[in-house]
Amino acid sequence: MQVEGVHRPAWAEISASAIAHNVRVLKSLLEGTLVCAVVKANGYGHGAVVAAHAALDGGADWLAVAIVDEGIELRESGVTAPILLLAEIPPATITDALEHSLTLTVGSVEGAKAAMTSAEMLGGVHKVHVKVDTGMHRMGVSPDEVNDVVDLLRASPAIDLEGLFTHLSVADGSSGADREFTRGQIELFDSVVAVLDQRGTTPRVLHVANSAGALGYPGARRTMVRVGLSLYGYLPESWLGAALEGKGERLEPALTLRAKVVAVRRAPAGARPSYRRRRTLEGDATIATVPFGYADGYPRRLFDAGAEVLINGTRYPLAGTVTMDQLVVDCGDDAVALGDDVVLLGAQGDELITADEWAARAETISWEILCGIGARVPRLLVD
Repeated sequence: MQVEGVHRPAWAEISASAIAHNVRVLKSLLEGTLVCAVVKANGYGHGAVVAAHAALDGGADWLAVAIVDEGIELRESGVTAPILLLAEIPPATITDALEHSLTLTVGSVEGAKAAMTSAEMLGGVHKVHVKVDTGMHRMGVSPDEVNDVVDLLRASPAIDLEGLFTHLSVADGSSGADREFTRGQIELFDSVVAVLDQRGTTPRVLHVANSAGALGYPGARRTMVRVGLSLYGYLPESWLGAALEGKGERLEPALTLRAKVVAVRRAPAGARPSYRRRRTLEGDATIATVPFGYADGYPRRLFDAGAEVLINGTRYPLAGTVTMDQLVVDCGDDAVALGDDVVLLGAQGDELITADEWAARAETISWEILCGIGARVPRLLVD
């Protein structure tokens, strides 16, 4: 059982209106293309149910998840919109998926056979999308096997071959090589679609673009786009913001991490707070303890990278190593009191700390930062 830490002053604030705003901004840019909101991994750390309903309120047409359990959670929350499983699932789970009206992804001949078997046993007609591997080499049907898979699926009266898609691996890359590879993936997908058209099979829903593809490659938008990171207010790379800036639009981060100061003490010059005693205080300093640690999703390496937190609208550096449950903050000679508000991610006063900043300091990506927020951190809906 996941336990949320409701008895300690540390929490995540989730803005449903920001998620809805981001969908509306993306839809205005896409001009009629369907939007599939990706809410896997607990809505990228924001809470899957909140994210799903907020995205639908903003005009999203579809939702997408990674595993069957995520789809079932959304159905049990009252979601009736189409929900796409983004990967081929084990045969033993297909019946559960179909019973909850989840749209299957088929990525192999074996997967096609398993989907047909389960669909025919269950009865009725069930929607399936075929994923084509155009160069990411992670999952999907190779282009030369697509006809075999499609023929299998079309032969079953229990299967509605609704969609065909692929996934772009470097659409956020700005180098010439990355852009050439991405264009090659799009062209390969188009060639597969052309062959199917010639054979009399045209799936109704074609989707290629993720957030980066939707923003950076207008020609990749097709029938639908799948937006993940941008749904939550972040760009995969800064250069992709040009498409939004041209329309005078911007995305709004939907998550703020907050806490309260739970201990304050005065430490003398030369003291070395926290585990391993890794930083020496240059002068006497007020040390504030904040109840948030690496078990909550605050990466340990942020200390080495010079990360800061916001207290009373001011940036303060960490005084020592990030621990499992707590941070120690060097507040210098400033007045800090028990119960003062702390912002770890988000805005306070004129200052702002973003997931992009954490990611740059931790030498990772914003996706990992957001998804890494711990299960015991309560998500509080603020609007």
